Amino acid sequence: MKLTTLCYIIKDGKWLMLHRTKKENDCNADKWIGVGGKLEKGESPENCLYREVSEETNLKIKKHRFRGVVTFISDTWDDEMMFLYTVEDFEGEMKVCDEGELSWIDENVVPTLNLWEGDRVFIDLLCKNHPFFSLKLSYKGDDLVSAELDGKVL
Repeated sequence: MKLTTLCYIIKDGKWLMLHRTKKENDCNADKWIGVGGKLEKGESPENCLYREVSEETNLKIKKHRFRGVVTFISDTWDDEMMFLYTVEDFEGEMKVCDEGELSWIDENVVPTLNLWEGDRVFIDLLCKNHPFFSLKLSYKGDDLVSAELDGKVL
């Protein structure tokens, strides 16, 4: 199982979103996602979070909030466990990202973007300030076929 981080950086009611348009063979091609990536050998999820945010955005996290764990099960892609964070305290000047276009998107517009269906579930939880959660999302191809929040089917 692949271990990853995903972070939504938030400022003035806008979320920093990455439109994945530049990587070849990208399972997230043309989707809008937060920033993050795979844990490297010897990294904790927080080490990965800080490294990935720096590499993709050039921003430096001053304080983060661990929001939940999302498990993806897929018949197409490797299964994945993702550590989900939000950040509202950061510094630095943003750079161009080599994986796609970074854009500040109004929180109310984020759900209307081209997102994975499962991402809509946890983005809704984040927007509602849901307490720490465990979410399991199961896909057949690109279709979300089931979702379980804290062990209960949604």
